This record gives sequence, C-alpha cells and structure tokens, in this order.
Amino acid sequence: MDDHYKISIESNTLPAHGELSVLFAGEGKPFPNHRIGPSVHNYYLVHTVISGRGVFEIHGTRYECSKGDTFFIFPDVLFSYIADAHDPWSYRWVAFKGHMAEPLLLTMGITPLNPVIHSDDLRPLRDLYKRMKVTLERAPYPELADLEASGLLRIMFKEYGVCNAGKLTFNSLAIVPDIERQIKQAVRWLSFQYAQQISIEDLSRKLGYHRTHLSKMFKQVTGVSPMQFLLKVRMERARELLVGQHYLSIDQIASSVGYLDALYFSKQFRKTYGLAPSEYRTRHRKEHHSVQQ
Repeated sequence: MDDHYKISIESNTLPAHGELSVLFAGEGKPFPNHRIGPSVHNYYLVHTVISGRGVFEIHGTRYECSKGDTFFIFPDVLFSYIADAHDPWSYRWVAFKGHMAEPLLLTMGITPLNPVIHSDDLRPLRDLYKRMKVTLERAPYPELADLEASGLLRIMFKEYGVCNAGKLTFNSLAIVPDIERQIKQAVRWLSFQYAQQISIEDLSRKLGYHRTHLSKMFKQVTGVSPMQFLLKVRMERARELLVGQHYLSIDQIASSVGYLDALYFSKQFRKTYGLAPSEYRTRHRKEHHSVQQ
C-alpha cells in the first residue's frame, strides 16, 4: 500500500464459527499522520505497538500509545487511530471473532472503557504475532491452520492478561455454579450495552430469572445491585467523555451513556461525584491548565 513504508497481511482462508477464530494477522509501519477511521468494524482487532508513537481514539477518548502498548478495537464501537507526525509507529495486529472473545477480554479487564494495556517486555507477544503470521502464510492445510491460529490466539490472550494483571475482573474461567456464570454474563452485557435503554426486567428476561432473584444473586456475586453496577459504568464513562479531547455537549454525553433526559443525567452525575457535569468539566480543565503552566 502506498500509505505505508511497509505492510504485510495474511488471512485465514477458512475461519471457523465458534469460540474463537482468527480472521487475519499482519504487521506494518505507516507514513506519518496515517489515519484510520472514524470507523466501525464487526470483529475484534488488536494492535501492539513495536516502536514509534500514535494516538488511538475510542468513544471520544484519546490514548497516546507508544512501544509496548496494545490497543483493542471492539465490534460495532466507533474508533480511529493516527500515526505520529514525527515518529510514526510500527505495529503488529490480529483480528478475530467468536463468542468467547468478549468474556475472555472482560476477564482480563479489557473493555471499551479500558482498551489499552502495556507490556515492558514485548518479546513474548512479538514472537506470537510472528508465529501467527507464519501459520496463516504457509499453511498447506487451511483447516488445520485455523486450529493452530486459534491456539496461538489463546496464548496471546494469556499474554494480554499478564500485561493487565492488575485489572483482572475474575480470578479464572473455571467451572462455576450456573447462577454465577449467568451473573458474569449479566456483568459483561451491562459493561458493553450501557448506552442502551436497560431495565432490570430486560436483564431478567435475557437471563431467564425472576427480577427479585436476579437482583439478589447479582448483589451476592458483585456486591452491588444490577442498576447500581450500570450506574457506575455509565458515570465512569460520562466522566471520561467530559474531560476528553472532543468537546461534547452535556446532552450528547447523556445520550452516549444511556440517558434520554439530560437533566436526570446531570442529577445522577452530581449525586455520584458531588458536581454537575459542567462544573466537573470546568474544574478539570482549570486543574489541567494549572499543571501545564
């Protein structure tokens, strides 16, 4: 491609439909200021920065990434990224699908609200990306290549977990009682669908439990009720949007985190943080400005 110093991509010609399957993998070094997006994919895409710098943006939040950083793009979530003007990054990437992708990432604390991890030692991940690319490039039997690639991807997930060890959500994916597994599913659903109109009735129907029983078990497993958990996710996301690089109105932020009524959103935000959204934004900017001076 004429927008890269170098680029190489290998595709999985026979990706399986199941738990976890690689779609393609590659490596590249783009030109300065090379931009992708704003876009939306229907698959997961992970980039690990090998050298240089760039900026990754998701949900209106910017992350300055450099060597050792890995950033995650999620299905149906708006994103963009751009190479630095003076020291453009080089990176390796892998794209994948599968119904185990979301719970595995959540287990490691990787979500659209926490989409960047860091490793001081890139050798394990770098070697795995190389092996992934070779597997797809030289496979004499595509069906077997898919098996090997998905196995390598699981090892990569393990390395992502090591990088993000301080934010692991659950201790393991071991066999757990059915209700606990369902509660973890509810946590995942609320963590990703917080921008939608959600009620405890919706969640109860989705999981097949009476709302009272679900609320009781959710609190037993997580320490809070489903709606308290949803409020926490929404308020944390709203706080990020308020201090992000893109200036969104209070109405836009309210809508982005699932509130049709901006006034009600503001009341909830004040109740959570002690300040109205506009006051929080003003205070943050003053503090940020004073630190820079």
